[in-house]
Amino acid sequence: MIELYYWPTPNGHKITLFLEEAGLEYRIHPVAIGAGEQFKPEFLAISPNNRIPAIVDREPADGGEPLSVFESGAILLYLAEKIGQFLPPDLRGRKATLEWLFWQVGGLGPMAGQNNHFANYAPEKIPYAIARYVNETNRLYGVLNGRLARNAFLAGEDYTIADMASYPWVVQWKRHGQNLDDFANLRRWFDAIGARPATTRAYARGEPYATQPTVTEESRKILFGQTAASLGPR
Repeated sequence: MIELYYWPTPNGHKITLFLEEAGLEYRIHPVAIGAGEQFKPEFLAISPNNRIPAIVDREPADGGEPLSVFESGAILLYLAEKIGQFLPPDLRGRKATLEWLFWQVGGLGPMAGQNNHFANYAPEKIPYAIARYVNETNRLYGVLNGRLARNAFLAGEDYTIADMASYPWVVQWKRHGQNLDDFANLRRWFDAIGARPATTRAYARGEPYATQPTVTEESRKILFGQTAASLGPR
């Protein structure tokens, strides 16, 4: 059993995509990030960076005590190694998968996240910041489009954790100020993943939690105003 600490954000969807594809038994523990539940001591014990997602594997491969994993990329890699799927066993396939997985967690996710923040959440609209991140997101979409001109999926011809990591960030293309019709190869890949039954199931699992109230001043402070001092002793 995998205990999944989750909210229906792009990073949260990465893990339900994997779990639904793999057919692993899992239980969702919703972490309402707008209400500050990510700062509860019991959650910080498994996710010290106070971010979702995180998991607890009740049946780790070594047969030992339950094992917690935080950070979405690390979780995907852990689960892929656990079941021997969605991570090619050969040197070159594994290398390509990890390249594109790390590309997403270090590039597409942070840049698209800042794009969304400055365009949709920042109390002050700063044209330079909005243009900076919209343009960088556009560049990254172009990188994806170029890669997918030569491959069915990011690591080659097989669907891997690299695709699961990137897809949820492209789902929000309209909020990112992009047009998928400008990227024919990316559109083909996006539609193919969206048509997978496991993708439909994964997003359906998030629907009960997807309706959030308008961001209030209090939730804005919770989501965007934290510093080391505000977290207190750890």
